Amino acid sequence: MTTKHKVIFILKKLLQLITVMLVLSVIVFVISRLSPGDPLRAYYGDGFEHMSTVEKQEAYEYLGLDKPLIVQYGKWIRNAVKGDFGISYKYKRPVIEVIEGVWMNTLLLGGLSFVLIFVFGTMLGMFCAMREGSRTDTVLCKAGVVSSGIPAFFTALILILVFAVKIPIFPTSGAYAIGSHENAASRLYHLILPLSVLVLEHLWYYTYMIRNKLLEEARQDYVMLCKIKGLSRKTIMRRHCLRNIMPSMITIMAVSLPHILGETYIVEMVFSYPGIGTLSFESARYQDYNMLLLLCLITAFVVVAASIITQIISESIDPRMRYALAAEDIQVISDKEIKGCAHEE
Repeated sequence: MTTKHKVIFILKKLLQLITVMLVLSVIVFVISRLSPGDPLRAYYGDGFEHMSTVEKQEAYEYLGLDKPLIVQYGKWIRNAVKGDFGISYKYKRPVIEVIEGVWMNTLLLGGLSFVLIFVFGTMLGMFCAMREGSRTDTVLCKAGVVSSGIPAFFTALILILVFAVKIPIFPTSGAYAIGSHENAASRLYHLILPLSVLVLEHLWYYTYMIRNKLLEEARQDYVMLCKIKGLSRKTIMRRHCLRNIMPSMITIMAVSLPHILGETYIVEMVFSYPGIGTLSFESARYQDYNMLLLLCLITAFVVVAASIITQIISESIDPRMRYALAAEDIQVISDKEIKGCAHEE
């Protein structure tokens, strides 16, 4: 890919990212304000019930909620460009400060689960591919089909019932014990059940996908040549097939990110784990508009940015993708020239 194509590619992706963020901000801004409920209830708590009509009107004016939606959005976007995303109605603090206190918890839970899913998924996928058609391979493949249909919250409730109620071994809420904010052991201990839910929920499905990719690659012509040279099936799988499916695996990982992130939010709620997911549900429940909007934008940014980075990495690993992109640009230029010639005629 030439420097020109790289610049064009990056500009296209940046424009795509900005467009997605703007469109999403408008959608969330409008829908959140049209949803039933009153943000004053979150801001004033029980005192909301005793407020007079005049006091409520003054509160709306104080929070800037008395203006038309387009005026409110215009003010929000101007402040957002400056890094001011407003205050949380529930916590009465800038939303950035509230998120700063919990985002690391979500990164720890979601990041660990993401890594473990694909590390173990690759190992098990290789294991199944080496034993294609065996009883073990059949059982693991069926486990992938079954596990993909079980909701995360149901798995979480089962684990809570077994390991917290029947056999009280693990905690069922919080990110760490009281007073143990900087204790790594306490954090890992509280992660065991939520992390287990996320890994069990996705591991077998992605194991099945990686196994199928490996078997598809193992049927290529070059594999027969490797066998003729005397290489074992294990060596062929590790040195050749696994390396050749890496672009596909990276794509699978990128596609899985929204699913794993969404499941992380759900698991956080079930286990009362303080993170972005818990904040998202709370902000939607209490009409905490500013908090909900920023959390939605953060989630969208992570997903879209991961997709862009994945495409860049895949093109770096597999040159065929770079040539395909260049060919696509050439085809677009050729089509324009053909239309131009036809128009002149």
